[in-house]
Amino acid sequence: MSRSPLHPVPLLAVGSQDAPAPVPPLLPPLQNPSSHSWASRCGPSTWVLSCLLALQHFLVLSSLLSASHLLLLHSLPPGGLSYSPAQLLASSFFSCGVSTVLQTWMGSRLPLVQAPSLEFLIPALVLTNQKPCLTTKTPGNGEYRAKLSASLSLHLCSLSSCQGLELWNTCLREVSGAVVVSGLLQGTIGLLGLPGRVFPYCGPLVLAPSLVVAGLSAHKEVAQFCSTHWGLALLLILLMVICSQHLGSCRVPWCSWRPASTSSTHIYIPVFRLLSVLTPVACVWIISALLGLSVIPLQLSDPTEAPWFWLPHPGEWDWPLLTPRALAAGISMALAASTSSLGCYALCGQLLHLSPPPPHACSRGLSLEGLGSVLAGLLGSPLGTASSFPNVGTVSLFQTGSRQVAHLVGLFCVGLGLSPRLAQLFINIPLPVLGGVLGVTQAVVLSAGFSSFHLADIDSGRNVFIVGFSIFMALLLPRWLWEAPEFNTGWSPLDMFLRSLLAEPIFLAGLLGFLLENTISGTRIERGLGQRLPTSFTAQETQKSREKAAQEYGLPLPITNLCSHIPQPLHCLCPMPEDSEDEEGGPSKTGEMADLLPTSEESCPAASREAVRSQ
Repeated sequence: MSRSPLHPVPLLAVGSQDAPAPVPPLLPPLQNPSSHSWASRCGPSTWVLSCLLALQHFLVLSSLLSASHLLLLHSLPPGGLSYSPAQLLASSFFSCGVSTVLQTWMGSRLPLVQAPSLEFLIPALVLTNQKPCLTTKTPGNGEYRAKLSASLSLHLCSLSSCQGLELWNTCLREVSGAVVVSGLLQGTIGLLGLPGRVFPYCGPLVLAPSLVVAGLSAHKEVAQFCSTHWGLALLLILLMVICSQHLGSCRVPWCSWRPASTSSTHIYIPVFRLLSVLTPVACVWIISALLGLSVIPLQLSDPTEAPWFWLPHPGEWDWPLLTPRALAAGISMALAASTSSLGCYALCGQLLHLSPPPPHACSRGLSLEGLGSVLAGLLGSPLGTASSFPNVGTVSLFQTGSRQVAHLVGLFCVGLGLSPRLAQLFINIPLPVLGGVLGVTQAVVLSAGFSSFHLADIDSGRNVFIVGFSIFMALLLPRWLWEAPEFNTGWSPLDMFLRSLLAEPIFLAGLLGFLLENTISGTRIERGLGQRLPTSFTAQETQKSREKAAQEYGLPLPITNLCSHIPQPLHCLCPMPEDSEDEEGGPSKTGEMADLLPTSEESCPAASREAVRSQ
């Protein structure tokens, strides 16, 4: 085992062969490292490593999925669900797997895992909260949470008084209808190319507050899960920190290869960092089982045995219910999930040292996320699919990302979606494990948001105000909403829309940051939009950088050939020849990336984060 603390290991992007590409050890880091994968040198060993990485991403996805379903079903009385919770979880696994494969194959092309976003959960809780048989805040209930746990103090009435079984099934059908509406709206937004038109105006002062709020928004729920057994939760967090940080630079030989006429060579990889989720989770899970300390949520337990094989299909438990209230909740889901996903795209590209996602990649990504949510809603899932912040945080822990790994995660999810009995195993994840895993990954997202501030002039009074105001108001408004008395506009769908949308911290942070950033005068350099490619880069190096960006975000060849045959309004989904110039700071079109203020006279090419980080 070797240790090389002198040279930090950079984050690695998806390679040309879509496989993990660790930097060879014992060599100084290259200024422009090649994207060539070492899969051709290690052969089958790369698949073993990819499977291990995919399994860890799958554990993070399972933790988020179980936590989301638990928060939604916590108030359901025993026997209130007419079907097995394992089947409900299996349908969510299936839709997440299909959405992940589509997203990495022809969506944004980033190695993003799709999961039930917390932005879907808040409107779902508000929707179920406003049912006639559900009690709202009463004296003595205590403090209402600013986000998800605000609904944890709701109670379902007794079965004898309002037929809880039929009521809850109707609630879930209505929530599934809202998920379908959100998917249709999100897909329409992507097909119209709106994300690609808005994203160029989202500089560091828009994205960074959104990431900070995304990391902070679920801390109370994480604490609630950890509080079921703080000893196990702290042990898990301690092991994850030691493996990913203290032992992150320790490398061990992974495989050997013997090219023709040469001696054998060993490839050293940072195995502790690459297994910084699997090893702690396995240790803590085993310890909790040996000590009999496994804390299994009763809401997800099933006294009956789930089937080994089950084919999810629309209408399995009745069709989604479309009502005006479901329509209002679906609109708020779509707006919040779109904001969250755009932040995920920017964060993933930043962690992998890629240029910001081009407009066509953002539009395709949101379109396919909408398709995944429609599929989830039709299968009866109460939660849609969106890019997962915890899984992006896992990419930062591993310091490597790969489309091959994301594809394997999608296949794992589809496989478990076909077998509720196997999906039932992941229901038994102890609550301290859920809290510990989500706590560490959310912390990484929070730190990534703070690190984005260096791209702008953070000492500027303008920027200080935008950052502070966006973050504080995004956390304050949801808290005030739940603490304030019930407000009534006279129309129930409008009440539903306002209550669900104003309770979304990530959406509020993104919206406030976007409005302030593009309405308060400031220079492009002050706003973090003025960085150019380093002057030391030659024309050949710049061209290679552009080609790499076009390769990472471009469509597969069979689909690229179809771009010339699609209707003109949908050309925003296809990469255009001029995109290769704009993605890496080349000449821009007139007016592109211009300030929305007429008083701004400065112009500068779009920022290239990859170039800035390579200095």
